[in-house]
Amino acid sequence: MIFNRTNTDNIIDGCKKNNRIAQEQLYKSYYESMMNMCLRYTINEEDAKHILNNGFLRVFKIIHQFDQGKATLYTWIRTIVMNCCLDHLRSKQQLVVSNELHAIAEQAVEPDIHDKMNAEQILFLLKTLPAATQTVFNLYVVDGYSHKEIAEMLQVSEGTSKWHLSEARRIMKQKLLQKEKNLY
Repeated sequence: MIFNRTNTDNIIDGCKKNNRIAQEQLYKSYYESMMNMCLRYTINEEDAKHILNNGFLRVFKIIHQFDQGKATLYTWIRTIVMNCCLDHLRSKQQLVVSNELHAIAEQAVEPDIHDKMNAEQILFLLKTLPAATQTVFNLYVVDGYSHKEIAEMLQVSEGTSKWHLSEARRIMKQKLLQKEKNLY
């Protein structure tokens, strides 16, 4: 559902009043895009749904803080759900990264390996990566965050973020080459 300014204002006002119909409209309108993001950061659909529902619970609890002058509703909701994804990974201790990683030299791997793959292949391969490496790849390549921003969000060094991206590309390239080799 595409909202115009009036619809958006009405739905936000309804959500602020805990109107279940307005909350359902908002949830259904953003479900697919937010669920797709959650699926990129989790191993299974059950975890993704759990994160998504926690995200919308937060949205409904703090909807009164939404400021249309600062961000679009989509961006605001996406930020909240993204933070829920990261909180979930931290709670599962899947983002534990070694402080030694920042000292490892970045490996030389084709920077555009993800450009040679279709979306399905990328998502499949992403699920096989270690959690921290998968998270950094998603944040950098899919969501467009800088290494500095990723380092702040994950509380790691920029070098660690760069290493995880390099490692993701290396692993994905290796798996893609193996897949191509098996086809011939």
